[in-house]
Amino acid sequence: MDSVISIYGILHYLFLVAQMAVSQSEIAVVGHFAIDRISLPGRSRPVAILGGSVTYVSLVAKRLNATVSIISNVGEDFPEAYMWWLKEEGVNLSNVKKIAKQKTTNFQLSYDNSFNRTLYLKSKSPIISESDLPSSLSATIVHLAPIAGEIPAALIPKMKKVSQVLSLDPQGLLRRFDRTGKATLCPLIDNNMFRLIDIYKSSIAEIKILTRNSDLISAINYVHNLGVKTVIVTLGDQGSILSEHGILRQIPACSPRVIVDPTGAGDAFIGGFLTEYLSSKDAFWCACVGSAAASLVVEGIGPTFFGKKDEIYERARSVYEKEIKQ
Repeated sequence: MDSVISIYGILHYLFLVAQMAVSQSEIAVVGHFAIDRISLPGRSRPVAILGGSVTYVSLVAKRLNATVSIISNVGEDFPEAYMWWLKEEGVNLSNVKKIAKQKTTNFQLSYDNSFNRTLYLKSKSPIISESDLPSSLSATIVHLAPIAGEIPAALIPKMKKVSQVLSLDPQGLLRRFDRTGKATLCPLIDNNMFRLIDIYKSSIAEIKILTRNSDLISAINYVHNLGVKTVIVTLGDQGSILSEHGILRQIPACSPRVIVDPTGAGDAFIGGFLTEYLSSKDAFWCACVGSAAASLVVEGIGPTFFGKKDEIYERARSVYEKEIKQ
């Protein structure tokens, strides 16, 4: 009987440790993993690889030595090799649920020779509900990273309560999928959620769709007026725009050695930005780190290359110091 109690005690202790690891994470990332099939110019066959914004954000954050946890649902088709890979990288997966008889979110991504992308949704995991959240959830930063509408608006107030900083990339809330699964961008119906958001990041196409405004500056001001303090708009190889306290700054793009696959560049950017934001409230420097992280991830296929920490900072400093001297 004592041995049974002892085993129960050990299991209970391990459960509490796992819960504490989630609750004490510096960054918690919420959203679905994906299995991506990526077709790239010059390659005869698509590559099947781990995807989803949560992947890129968390791996960049770990590369910069942050503690990271992920809240996500996957299907029974989600490869154990991906779980092993992420655990080896130090990402806390104790609140990733594998749901029987369900499929993981699957995307088909096709790039043309100019790296313009066509996106198709092939399957979708169940949404993330309040019951999927750990009871002791608390993080310095919570980043909401939906890719296919998996984060209900009702979940956002809960995330606000358990974080010091709440960050959002709205791409998965703006996507709509036709009968073939092809993705297009459509405006949100209700923008009230943005009053709870501290940091907003999206592409230029997404912010224009969200705000129904073709002028970028007007679109940025619209998001500020919704209550968001910091707005970041990525511009591809033209860098990004950072806006806070009514001041707009252009963040130059760091130059990659080669562009192999642009998937996840924006997610790598916000992963770098948020990780640096933990210790530095110089948002311009944080954005330079994000730019550096984005420039490195495009040099490999999928989330396979992020460079070393020193390399990220070296690229970030080259941009930061150049801009400061001007």
